[in-house]
Amino acid sequence: MTKSDDQRLYKILSANDWAVAQSLGYTRTALDQGDGYVHLSTRAQVAETLALHYAGQAGVQLLEYATSAFTHGLSWEESRGGQLFPHLYGRLHINAAKRVWSLQPDADGNPILPSDIDR
Repeated sequence: MTKSDDQRLYKILSANDWAVAQSLGYTRTALDQGDGYVHLSTRAQVAETLALHYAGQAGVQLLEYATSAFTHGLSWEESRGGQLFPHLYGRLHINAAKRVWSLQPDADGNPILPSDIDR
C-alpha cells in the first residue's frame, strides 16, 4: 500500500534511545532490532503509541518525517487492531527529520503531544 508523499510519519524515542541515535546518527532501538524494521506511526496513531509504550517516561523525543524522504524500504503493514502502520526496512537517520520535539510530561508523567504538531 502507498500513502501520500506529503504525509508525515513519526518516530518516538525514549531518552536512552535518543542518546543512542544522537551518537550513531540514526535510530537503533531494541524493539526495532528485534522485529527487523523501524516502527513508525502516522499522525492518527502517534498519541495511542505514546500512551501504550511511553507512559510515565521522561525525556521522550518525537521525530517527524515526510514520507517523500523514504525512497525505499517503507512498507505499510497490519498491526495493532488491524491498523496499517508504517515500517521502515532500513536506517532512520535523525538528520532527515523535519522536526524534533522533546515532549513535556503531563501531571501524571505522560508525554504530551506538541501544540504545533499539526502545522
